[in-house]
Amino acid sequence: MTRRAGLAGAFAALLVSWAGPALAASPFADWAAVVVAGDYHGSGGGPTEAFDNARRDVSRELQRIGFAPDNLRTFSVRPDRYKDRPLKSEPAIIYQALGELAGKAKSGCLLYFTSHGAPQGVIIDQQILSPGILGRMLDATCATRPTIVIMSACFSGVFVRPLAAPNRMILTAARPDRTSFGCGEGSVYPFFDDCLLKTSRLSRDFAALASAVKSCVALREIEEGMKPPSEPQVWIGPELRPMLPLYAFPSGPPGAD
Repeated sequence: MTRRAGLAGAFAALLVSWAGPALAASPFADWAAVVVAGDYHGSGGGPTEAFDNARRDVSRELQRIGFAPDNLRTFSVRPDRYKDRPLKSEPAIIYQALGELAGKAKSGCLLYFTSHGAPQGVIIDQQILSPGILGRMLDATCATRPTIVIMSACFSGVFVRPLAAPNRMILTAARPDRTSFGCGEGSVYPFFDDCLLKTSRLSRDFAALASAVKSCVALREIEEGMKPPSEPQVWIGPELRPMLPLYAFPSGPPGAD
């Protein structure tokens, strides 16, 4: 081996040693995450891509933040349509996948739902996933680990009180008695999902993101004359609140840090 080749090998090994800790440094690398599009019908009854667009791009943003692709699963009502190969949006399949992910990624959980909603819960492929059922799913899989639940749906505030726990954060697109907006046939994203994607790169953590999303949604609804305002809700448990600054987002695009 020449001296030049030896130096090149040493340099390559040094890069690997630097890259390894950097890749593992994300506070979300050992979190389980699921992102669910629960419907494909727009507010007028025709087909819409809004929910699946949000599913796809929210999952990409979670990976930018530091969630490991191997610990993240996405779900669609029409999975065969999409190249990113989501699983079928059915409560039993979501529960099974969350359990499997939580069994190997044990530091925390994140669940993101984007769909239509009703006062009884969120729509998942023409079924109602109620707050009580989702709460039992979380208890059985994520238990007491840090858990973030984000609900983008009409009436999604109904999930706050039943899911509230010291280790959880719940962010919803609307009050329990209000609709959210932006799920028409021609919509790119629902308003809430659009605001989350726009403000995520400007936010330092999930607590700051929640505040930014609420402000963004309020402004969008005023600009477009949507009434009554949806009033997104946020609840952060006392055990999780002081920990959230430790789960910091990277700044800028991938590779910029």
